[in-house]
Amino acid sequence: MAKIFYKYGTMGSKKTADAIMVAFDYEQKGMSPLCIGMKIDNREDVGYWWSRIGLKRKVDFVVDADTDIYETVLAQLKLREKWVDVVIIDECQFLTREQVYQLACVADVMNIPVICYGLRTDFRGYLFEGSATLFALADSVEEIKSMASDGTKATMNARFDGVGNIIRDGEQILIGGNEIYKPLSRKQFFSEFTKELQEEFDKLYK
Repeated sequence: MAKIFYKYGTMGSKKTADAIMVAFDYEQKGMSPLCIGMKIDNREDVGYWWSRIGLKRKVDFVVDADTDIYETVLAQLKLREKWVDVVIIDECQFLTREQVYQLACVADVMNIPVICYGLRTDFRGYLFEGSATLFALADSVEEIKSMASDGTKATMNARFDGVGNIIRDGEQILIGGNEIYKPLSRKQFFSEFTKELQEEFDKLYK
């Protein structure tokens, strides 16, 4: 049985770069990856994966919330001369629950492994629908680690306003890059709420 692999990390953790390199590795071995992007991710040219380190790759198709991924992959199989050896999808936090089920059908019915890359949580620290469903269904879950500005592991995706304040309310999805989002450690993310507790603790025990 083919597996679903979910690789998650914060913004800036080189998820897309890893997806591009994995697709390239399949091609170097004479195999055929099917690369999927998200239509909603319009920071650069729609129809491409692009990484902050400068890597870029054209995808085979993009999906939105109304796309039936199983049927679209099936259509690609009919169009291609070669069998699809792997399905790779980036920004999978934007998938609906139903679309993750469709990816499960790609793995279980077509016997094609699926590799998903995406964020775990939004700017409030809440799971995305796609991410939550992948945590429930994926055969393998792997964290792509990155570092926060305090030198510890980044686990949170913070959204900032124009003067450097963390924003904690608003629409879940707001497409943007380094000008809006910054990866933080949990301690950094919650520091404004724990500041007084920290000061009281330090007075007692330090």
